[in-house]
Amino acid sequence: MSREERLAALREHFADIMGVHDQLATQLEDARSQQDDLRGEVEQLQRENETLKTSSLYIATVEEVNDDEVVLKQHGNNQEVLTNLSPRLSETLEAGDRVAINDSFTIQRVLDDETDARAQAMQVTEQPTAEYGDIGGIDEQVQEVREAVEDPLTNPEQFVEVGIEPPTGVLLHGPPGTGKTMLAKAVANETDATFIKMAGSELVQKFIGEGARLVRDLFELAAENEPAIIFIDEIDAIASKRTESKTSGDAEVQRTMMQLLSEMDGFEARGDISIIAATNRFDMLDRAILRPGRFDRLIEVPEPTVEGREKILAIHTRDMNLADEVDFADLAGKTEGFSGAELESLCTEAGMFAIRDERTEVHTEDFEEALEKIDRDDSPGTPIAFH
Repeated sequence: MSREERLAALREHFADIMGVHDQLATQLEDARSQQDDLRGEVEQLQRENETLKTSSLYIATVEEVNDDEVVLKQHGNNQEVLTNLSPRLSETLEAGDRVAINDSFTIQRVLDDETDARAQAMQVTEQPTAEYGDIGGIDEQVQEVREAVEDPLTNPEQFVEVGIEPPTGVLLHGPPGTGKTMLAKAVANETDATFIKMAGSELVQKFIGEGARLVRDLFELAAENEPAIIFIDEIDAIASKRTESKTSGDAEVQRTMMQLLSEMDGFEARGDISIIAATNRFDMLDRAILRPGRFDRLIEVPEPTVEGREKILAIHTRDMNLADEVDFADLAGKTEGFSGAELESLCTEAGMFAIRDERTEVHTEDFEEALEKIDRDDSPGTPIAFH
């Protein structure tokens, strides 16, 4: 074999060796990557294993704090214990704090204040868009609510100068659809206050004590977000007249009402928190919740008069393309007994007739056809229905 042939063979052998080297290097890199993944998985399993070995912690409330000792009440069994206090917590721990303790009743960490998530969900984060101009036919009621709710929030100094306490609460009662809820929203919009809305039925819970706890959390939420307005719709669900019923359900509803009465009596700085309630069944309410000091103003929101119906029709049609011939006074005379919500439905139905005829302008005959379409029972308080 010549020198050139040997050199070519060596070069070919070297190329084969480099190819094997590159292949092994790639395999080594893959193995290292897989090793890192397995190492991470092992560390995670070790942490999970340590977590499983760790004893569960218990929730307790601090009853009393001394220099180096603390009295705790464990949740669930209400067992009270006296235990040593860690120096790192002696300056920060206060009575009423929620803490996590181990089997030896040693405080492991301080927990955040407890607030029911259902209470937080009732807080209306977006400001209501309703305005007083959107409400017609109840000018006197609007003025009374503004005096009782809006003025203490926007101008509390005038009550101090006069030397009186602001009204503690307002109860709106009247037939459905007369504007009670919209009135509460308008007040919240004008005062720029935190608006917390709930229905009375939401406070009726299944288990003993849950309804009362939810009421307490709602008032604490209002205190943390002052100025605030608490609006309780359909309050008759929890504030109906107490009876001698022995069922657990009725007893729980009464416990919830007792908590509500207690919270209303416990308010001191009334200028920052106002309560508005609404009901369609004023006759069902318990006398205890109607006494002065809880609801100082009982405001009836009746069905609108003929002048009120004319204003309501103008409000609900201000964005509609109406023909010049439409006469609100004539329509108001033909809609006796209609509530504000029913008048709004009437305007919508008239607009639907214009759309059906492929028109963009609503005429008087559209309202007349909408009136003819109404299937109304003459019984008092019976709502209208379009058939």
